[in-house]
Amino acid sequence: MALTIGIVGLPNVGKSTLFNALTRAEVLAANYPFATIDPNVGVVPLPDPRLAQLAEIFGSQKLLPATVSFVDIAGIVKGASEGEGLGNKFLANIREAEAICQVTRAFADPDVTRVEGSTDAAGDMETITTELILADLQTIENSMQRLEKDTKRGLIDSAVLDNVVTAKALLETGKTLYQGAKDAGIDVTQLRELQLMTAKPFIYVFNTDEEGLADTAMQQQLRELVAPAEAIFLDAKFESELIELDEDEAAEMLESTGQEESGLNQLARVGFDTLGLQTYLTAGPKESRAWTIPKGATAPQAAGVIHTDFERGFIKAEIVSFDQLLEAGSMAEAKAKGWVRMEGKDYVMRDGDVVEFRFAV
Repeated sequence: MALTIGIVGLPNVGKSTLFNALTRAEVLAANYPFATIDPNVGVVPLPDPRLAQLAEIFGSQKLLPATVSFVDIAGIVKGASEGEGLGNKFLANIREAEAICQVTRAFADPDVTRVEGSTDAAGDMETITTELILADLQTIENSMQRLEKDTKRGLIDSAVLDNVVTAKALLETGKTLYQGAKDAGIDVTQLRELQLMTAKPFIYVFNTDEEGLADTAMQQQLRELVAPAEAIFLDAKFESELIELDEDEAAEMLESTGQEESGLNQLARVGFDTLGLQTYLTAGPKESRAWTIPKGATAPQAAGVIHTDFERGFIKAEIVSFDQLLEAGSMAEAKAKGWVRMEGKDYVMRDGDVVEFRFAV
C-alpha cells in the first residue's frame, strides 16, 4: 500500500539527518535553510521480531517485513502559506502525504543556526501549525462560493456545507482539525475533497540530545502539548551512528544510554499505526512475510494484497494467531490443538494472523 508520511519542520531542526538515518540515504543535510528542495522518498522496514520466529518454525530462507514510506519535504518558514521561502512547494508536497511527521528541535547547539524567530520547541511547533492552518483556511475560503452554489442547487447536502463552516470556525481558533474535529462534531471524511492538511494524522518527533532523553518532565510537558498526536523523543545524530553498527553493537550502545528501543524503530511502528495499518503474516520454506492491510480489512481484501486473483476467487482463509502458532511450535500441532480456523468472506483480519488463502482460479 503506497501510503506516505511527510517529514516536515523548520530548517535546521535535524529533518534530513533523521531521514538519512531512517533510510540510510545520502540526502544533503546542510546547515542552512532549503538544503532539501525536492521531496526524497525512503521506504523503511517495520521492525517485526515475529518474522524470525516464523522462519524458525517453517525453515524460511528469507524475511520480508512490512514497510513504511517517509517523504523528506523542504523546510518550512514563517509565511509559507503566502508563498514565502519554498512555501508553495512545501504545501503541494505535504498534501500528497497521508500523515504528517513534524520534527522539532529540542536540543541546544550554538553551532547549528536557528532560523529567524525560532526560540524553543513550543514556538517552532506553533509556527508550522499556524502556516498549515492559514493554508487550510485559504483553501476553505476559495471553496466556499462553489459549495454554497452547489448546496442551493441541491448538488450537495446542506450538512456538508455546515460541516465545512464548522471546520473553518475551529481552524480560526488556532486548533488543527486533527486536534479538535472530534470534540467539535466535525465529520473529517466529508472534508476529503478539500485536501485539508490539518485533518491529516500528526506525529511529533522531538530531536533532542542525551540530556533531553533523560528529562522526563520536559517530555511530559511536550506530550501534553501535542495530544492526541504521538510524541517521539530521539537524538538524530545518535540514531545515525546507531545504524552503522551491527545488531549486537547497536543493542549494547542502546543499553548504555538506558534505551530499550531505537527512536527510528519507534517512529516506524508509530507511523505504521498512525496510517491506520496492520499486518498479517504468511510463512513457508521460501519466505516469512508481513503483508500490509488497513485496519478493518476483510479476508478477501487481505488476499487481494497478494494478488487481485486471490480476492476475486476467494473461498476460505486458513488462519491461526501468531501467539498460538508459536506456542504450538508447528502448524501440524496447532491444527491438532484445534487452533487453526477456516474463515469466510466476512472475517475481519486481526494483526498477527498467520494465513493461508484458498481461492479458485
